[in-house]
Amino acid sequence: MTLLGAAEIRELAEELGIKPAKSLGQNFVIDANVCRKIVRTAGVTSSDVALEIGPGLGSLTLALLEEAKSVIAVEIDERLATRLPQTVAVHNESAATFSVIHQDALHLKSLPEAPTVLVANLPYNVSVPVLLHLLEIFPTLKSGVVMVQAEVADRLAAKPGTKEYGIPSVKAAWWADLHGAGSISRSIFWPVPGVDSKLVSFSRHQPLGEEALRLKTFTLIDAAFAQRRKMLRSALSSIYGSSGAAEKVLIEAGIDPTLRGESLLVNDFYTIARIGF
Repeated sequence: MTLLGAAEIRELAEELGIKPAKSLGQNFVIDANVCRKIVRTAGVTSSDVALEIGPGLGSLTLALLEEAKSVIAVEIDERLATRLPQTVAVHNESAATFSVIHQDALHLKSLPEAPTVLVANLPYNVSVPVLLHLLEIFPTLKSGVVMVQAEVADRLAAKPGTKEYGIPSVKAAWWADLHGAGSISRSIFWPVPGVDSKLVSFSRHQPLGEEALRLKTFTLIDAAFAQRRKMLRSALSSIYGSSGAAEKVLIEAGIDPTLRGESLLVNDFYTIARIGF
């Protein structure tokens, strides 16, 4: 299959009268080799139902169609969502099926097929909320690779005790193990973004507990990192009524009350949540 190159991307954009919108995080991938690299990194196979968020003009979409059983693309821009099936019809030489949904990925609740792998060039301004939402809503997503702003990638894949470790790292770990999967040059985008990009891969594991406990766990995570330099007994005092009450719960959970949130794994926050508040 012939993928889209830089000239074709620009021609399509001109045809549609599209000037990439910064508000929608529109930076189109113009390097076919990078698209294939992303699909390989994701390990997409002929049995996969691939979910793509923000397909844009179809660069990555076509690379996915080379490998997946089917591809479901979710696009917020109506012009792009309307044009994409035509692009696929012209270029797709595989047996893979394709569908596009015109919707904001943050409001996505269901899909025509259960997705098994996520491969996406996520809009920089909503990358973390979108990833967390998809992990929550679609338990059939077993793995994936997302391209995000370098700083966001570092936060998602961060380990406890590092300055990058924070709310995105801990919350994503409720559903999956995340790892950095390489850097992407700015030059493969049009227009060239003002920030660097990286790939993050994930593989799903069983969630730690039921939804009610997840919500409690996430409330604790938010509180612990709202004032990340504070000791946990102080940071969680607003939840438990006082630092003394918070300290009592932390001790019961087997966690040192003088630690900071950046020292804890998601399992630790879950242990605290199980005691209740």
